[in-house]
Amino acid sequence: RLAVIFLLLWLTPHQLEIGKEKPLIILLWTWPFKYPFPLNRCPHPFDAAGCFYTVDRNLYADANAVILHHRNVCSSREQLPKMQRPSKQYWIWFNLESPSRSPNMALMDNLINLTMTYQADSDIFTPYGWLEKHDSHKNVTIPLKTKLVAWVVSNWNPNYRRTKYYLELKKYIQIDTYGRGKMLLPRNNDSMILSTYKFYLAFENSIHKDYITEKLWYNSLHSGTVPVVMGPPRANYERFLHPDSFIHVDDFHSPKELASFLLKLNKDDKRYQQYFNWRSEYKSVGKTSFAIQYCKVCKALKEAPVYRTIPSIEKWFK
Repeated sequence: RLAVIFLLLWLTPHQLEIGKEKPLIILLWTWPFKYPFPLNRCPHPFDAAGCFYTVDRNLYADANAVILHHRNVCSSREQLPKMQRPSKQYWIWFNLESPSRSPNMALMDNLINLTMTYQADSDIFTPYGWLEKHDSHKNVTIPLKTKLVAWVVSNWNPNYRRTKYYLELKKYIQIDTYGRGKMLLPRNNDSMILSTYKFYLAFENSIHKDYITEKLWYNSLHSGTVPVVMGPPRANYERFLHPDSFIHVDDFHSPKELASFLLKLNKDDKRYQQYFNWRSEYKSVGKTSFAIQYCKVCKALKEAPVYRTIPSIEKWFK
């Protein structure tokens, strides 16, 4: 078969020596959201030595693991592999959407062996961002601030809590809103524009454990603004962030009280700068990619996870 020939050509001479272990074959059943990216080029520190990633379904029978991206396969059973499943082949459920935006999860009952999501208790943890410690203490440079509050919103729903909160908040403080039907935010210049704001509304579209998305990691922290968050409780954010790196809406009795706090902070440079102190020890990683997320699978498989089948993804993913 052509697929097998290609795999043999890909292997290094050392891997072809007698007695050497065969690579673990990891099959992407679909590209996530039909978005292709380079395979077998995992960046440091996501070592993928000993693994071979492929989208060639001809290798299904030889694959050690099959990654199923939920939104690409959830419409019906017809989207899932139909061939006889090899013994001990891992089916990995990959999903970065929240439970509120993950339809038909019951389809995965008694099929999945490993979970791969933003939830910290996933078998393969794939968050939207994270903090990394600096090698040495660094001086913090705060981007020049000329504006007050920004919000980027692509999914405008009047019934969402965040929409109702924003409509009340803007009565008391100036908010520049970007997105569909709002102000334009060029993709090649988005971080530079957002960096000129003191605060960014990192409001999630749904509230779930560990669901802290690019709204915080990329739009806010990567851009050098102070995030005002709406999502899971403060304690959940503090599992991943310094407590003085963000402002939580739940710390205030009303949008009016939050607006008053932001306006006072705007006039107090010393107090505002304290929200950047954590950056002397840590840097935020907020520009992730599907390639990096998938690269984590190799390490997980090499650590020989216990083979078990999850009865209900829906009950676990809350």
